[in-house]
Amino acid sequence: MEIRVLGAHNVESATSRLMSLLIDGVLAVDAGALTSSLTLPEQEMVKSVLLTHCHYDHVRDIAAIGLNTSFFERNIRVYGQASTLDAINTHILNGIIYPDFTRTPANNPSVILLPLEPYDDAEVDGYKVLAVPVKHGVASVGYQITSSEGGSFFYSGDTGPGLSACWEHLSPRLIFIDVTLPNRLEKHAVASNHLTPRLMGKEMALFNKVKGYLPTIMPIHLSPQFEDEIKDEVEYVAKELGTTITIAHEDMRLTL
Repeated sequence: MEIRVLGAHNVESATSRLMSLLIDGVLAVDAGALTSSLTLPEQEMVKSVLLTHCHYDHVRDIAAIGLNTSFFERNIRVYGQASTLDAINTHILNGIIYPDFTRTPANNPSVILLPLEPYDDAEVDGYKVLAVPVKHGVASVGYQITSSEGGSFFYSGDTGPGLSACWEHLSPRLIFIDVTLPNRLEKHAVASNHLTPRLMGKEMALFNKVKGYLPTIMPIHLSPQFEDEIKDEVEYVAKELGTTITIAHEDMRLTL
């Protein structure tokens, strides 16, 4: 299983892109940088998208992939909680902001919205997908994705403290985990349901206690204006945990 990091930040700029991962070229997780990072031939290969929640930096390119898929004369499946899919239909693909590609073209709509229930194992494009609720300002899930060869990772999406309820359900080799703000802004991070390096360290220490091991840890969803500060603090957390932590970045490719 190859994981390609298309976007690793919560802010878009010339050097940072919004949240999106791509698995083996066919399964996307979040869509903040799905079309802005891929050529048209690469977009044509994408079969499905898993959405963690409805915030703009995670769903922005659903509209664009819907349009492009209509030109490919096929459809793309978009999975998420019912409330997330309702938000897509109500606020983005609503015929006003953008065409409703769940109904267009009439003979073969280019976007198919499919609900996923938390804790129910699902098969998507040959991968085992488990959605696990996480704490955020809107209904949100993280995803554990496992390939047929056994490689697995967990992507937290946006989350604040309190992941203990998730850990018993997961056994990933790799975790992409929200680290949005530096430690000095911890109060703001908690209020907005995000993590800092220190809070991330607490969550991963608890994972180790519950599961008896530490997976590879990759902070993601960084605020680029604080990135240097966050990197220094992540190094300190890595020493406390006795492991190596690598911060995710755009165009990173990993193989599990």
